[in-house]
Amino acid sequence: MNELKQRLIAQARAEGFDACRICRPWDVPQVPERLAAFLEAGYHGQMTWLAERSAWRGDPAALWPEARSVIVLGESYTPETDPLAALDNRTSGTVSVYAQNKDYHDLVKKRLKRLARWLIGEGGGEVKVFVDTAPVPEKPLGQAAGLGWQGKHTNLVSRELGSWFFIGSVFTTLDLPVDSAEVDHCGSCRNCLDVCPTGAFPAPYKLDARRCISYLTIEHKGPVDPALRPLMGNRIYGCDDCLAVCPWNKFAVTAHEIGYAPRPELRSPPLADLVMLDDARFRAFFSGSPIKRIGRDRFVRNVLYAIGNSGDPALLAVTEPMTADPAEEVADAARWAVMRLKDAANRMA
Repeated sequence: MNELKQRLIAQARAEGFDACRICRPWDVPQVPERLAAFLEAGYHGQMTWLAERSAWRGDPAALWPEARSVIVLGESYTPETDPLAALDNRTSGTVSVYAQNKDYHDLVKKRLKRLARWLIGEGGGEVKVFVDTAPVPEKPLGQAAGLGWQGKHTNLVSRELGSWFFIGSVFTTLDLPVDSAEVDHCGSCRNCLDVCPTGAFPAPYKLDARRCISYLTIEHKGPVDPALRPLMGNRIYGCDDCLAVCPWNKFAVTAHEIGYAPRPELRSPPLADLVMLDDARFRAFFSGSPIKRIGRDRFVRNVLYAIGNSGDPALLAVTEPMTADPAEEVADAARWAVMRLKDAANRMA
């Protein structure tokens, strides 16, 4: 099996993955207790699916009892420029680096399926592939396999890839040689904790998703707490702050998949253009993008919060008509933005 494992690693790199490690499905015994504490604290917010499938998410061995090995793969999407620089352009929106082009779920899953087919051809057995769409604790499995460690921001950090990489996994009935688990290398650093605009980390290694801008802009349905809206700045889909400040990014590998290169129109999109999107134009503009899944109403809601934070009264012209939008979450966001822009105009006067 050692020889097969080495060929597997070589094949994974040929498919475009930057790292390949192996663990057992049962190598994450700490997950059930940690997940239960996370849910008990209510940190999952509206993500009820975390609770509904907690038994599987807490125990990968229960998800597919026949599996003997988990192949955990990492694929870099490291940006060429500092994503935090875009936060200064208040009349344009910022989109999380991973969502500035193609949906990574599709790209990574195609690679996983090709690798899985290769493995069956070379070693036999059965396989299942997962990439962030099933109740699989990918980050703990990644640490157990030696791919990286869960940093204080709860994301996986790698000494070779930094913070910018996608995780995919192949469960197999083959009994492959495993790798050593990775240990924590965060030390005394707390960059990720201190940079968070909304204070979403109640303690190191703990995330309250209800305050996380990624959660608020992507998962949260309906109006966002008015106290949090000013803290969202011009972030209209996701947030990269805690990833961007990680010192381990000095070792990050630049993304080689062209599908992760940012679309020019999403590098710094003008808020005045995005707020005008109706459902048809939203779907066309974000075809093939992960942004499409949140729908037009939630996206425009986010854009209106960013407009309200822009401090530019010139945006009143495109904002005031949105107070009559049929979607209440959009109309509510528009009313809030109008109030903020008028306050900004008064201060200027």
